[in-house]
Amino acid sequence: MNPFSTLGIRHDIVNAITELGFENPTPIQEQSIPVLLSGSNDFVGLAQTGTGKTAAFGLPLLELLDFEENYPQALILCPTRELCLQITNDIKNYAKNMKNVQVVAVYGGANISDQLRQIKRGVQIVVATPGRMLDIINRKAIDFTQVQFVVLDEADEMLNMGFQEDIDSILSTTPDDKKTWLFSATMPNEVRRIAKKYMTDPFELTMGTKNTGNVNIEHEYYIVKARDKYAAFKRIVDFNPEIFGIVFCRTKIETQEIAESLMKDGYNADALHGDLSQQQRDKVMKRYRDRSLQLLIATDVAARGIDVNDVTHVINYSLPDEIENYTHRSGRTGRAGKTGISIAIINSKELGKIRHIERTIGKQFTKAEIPTGFDVCEKQLFALVHKVHNVEVNQEQIEQYIPRIMDEFKDLDKEEIIKRFASLEFNRFLEYYSKAPDLNISSDERGFERSERGDRSERPMRSGTSAGYTRLFMNLGSVDDFTRGDMLGFICNNTKISGKSVGKIDLKGVFTFFEVEDSAVNQVVEGFKSVDFQGRSVRIELAGDRDGGSSERGGYRGAGGGGRREGGSGGGYRGGSGGGSRREGGSGGGGFRDFSGKRREDRSGSNAGGARREGGDRRRRI
Repeated sequence: MNPFSTLGIRHDIVNAITELGFENPTPIQEQSIPVLLSGSNDFVGLAQTGTGKTAAFGLPLLELLDFEENYPQALILCPTRELCLQITNDIKNYAKNMKNVQVVAVYGGANISDQLRQIKRGVQIVVATPGRMLDIINRKAIDFTQVQFVVLDEADEMLNMGFQEDIDSILSTTPDDKKTWLFSATMPNEVRRIAKKYMTDPFELTMGTKNTGNVNIEHEYYIVKARDKYAAFKRIVDFNPEIFGIVFCRTKIETQEIAESLMKDGYNADALHGDLSQQQRDKVMKRYRDRSLQLLIATDVAARGIDVNDVTHVINYSLPDEIENYTHRSGRTGRAGKTGISIAIINSKELGKIRHIERTIGKQFTKAEIPTGFDVCEKQLFALVHKVHNVEVNQEQIEQYIPRIMDEFKDLDKEEIIKRFASLEFNRFLEYYSKAPDLNISSDERGFERSERGDRSERPMRSGTSAGYTRLFMNLGSVDDFTRGDMLGFICNNTKISGKSVGKIDLKGVFTFFEVEDSAVNQVVEGFKSVDFQGRSVRIELAGDRDGGSSERGGYRGAGGGGRREGGSGGGYRGGSGGGSRREGGSGGGGFRDFSGKRREDRSGSNAGGARREGGDRRRRI
């Protein structure tokens, strides 16, 4: 018998969750489900993300609601659209053996008319982000006067994102006799005030100590010089060949720079931040969930509510400003009873913040050493050997090629073949790391950050003069639905140059300026001569006069020529060589992520689309 049956869950629901892989309830589920099934208490549950809170409240709701009636009986509020969709899908999966269970997801960034139609058809459970829910309430398109249960999931995050007033307005439309269930990873004073304001003598359940971290997560920190931060980060990634991680940065600019530097260095990475449109966010998250991305570079706001299985590492490229955010970051790994590692890359001045985090989460950090070049090479080599040993051979398809393969290798013995095969990848690692310096520093070093400049080959590049590069113009831009990541892929795919040969990309509305190494200019121009994009010829020219600069060489023109001019007097394009994007990059050897050698496509992640800044009215992005 499935243990969920002993908690009071009916068989048709138990059968559904058994198919989903639910074998034993997590501690929060085991303790909360019997209490919530009574339906007689307000409830406060404190537990880390990834401990199974959705099932803890979702299963009791399916037991308590009357699905013969088609009016809203339960409202679940959560901070982000990703979490909103996740909860909705989870509840639908739990209820797949039940009849007439109607669950609707209400969130910003999607067509509100579709959501209104679903509500009008009849719904018992509404899962919503506060901003869009309030919009629908203000349209008088939903009636919550008969709601029996309100669930506030990730309550601390909703308050951190500025939803206090929205929550107050939404709850004011619900009955006084409803039951309120609040779930949170931490219990700051703001959450305590919500519990006091909207609840009567709630049953409070705390799994572990308040505000503590997940016991299944190991916490490590690396101390590096500021100039070596990106190089150290890449080494950590290279030392973990099977990494499937989320990398947190403090700002969206840093997020974009790191993501684009990693892409140029050959890693399967992309960015997630508040300047992405909903379509771009969905595209990035689909690739990450499908594991075609190994590294998701994100800001705190953008990553809230992300629930992806089997994340192996969380890397704090920059520590968060708010200590509580570290708990949420690290909670993206070690979910559902699995183990994970949370890594912080810091300078010596941030040791105090690490000690503060240790006191807050109740767990000790381990000071780790940045791997040497030899360590990385050895780890990557044996990861490759392991992958070869375990590869599944398609006997039927490869059999026809075996005679030719054997003929090719007839003058080599077994040992020589193995050496040569392993060297295909190993030689690249050896070359890149042959003179790799030791990046570790002692914790008592001080003041090294201010005056040192790093090795260009292992740092994300910044804006400024691009020596050795030529600035080019292209007649495609953000209105053609390009992000900077997309544009990088478009350039490389059509010209067969490496991403490391491309400098900064300055994406405008109807055109783009981009830099390529001087030696690659002719190859780029020739590569685009016969390229069309949606029926239009792609035009490449030296930027020269277009952005206020000058050039001794004449402009290159691809096939098609012509094209209208936009902008300042005289028809000149005013790009401004100093006012565009920062320089993305990090050339010089790159990292070694994808052994398949496949070209990565469909990249997203830019500040296209006119989305709002993260520091502004955050609610409107939800």
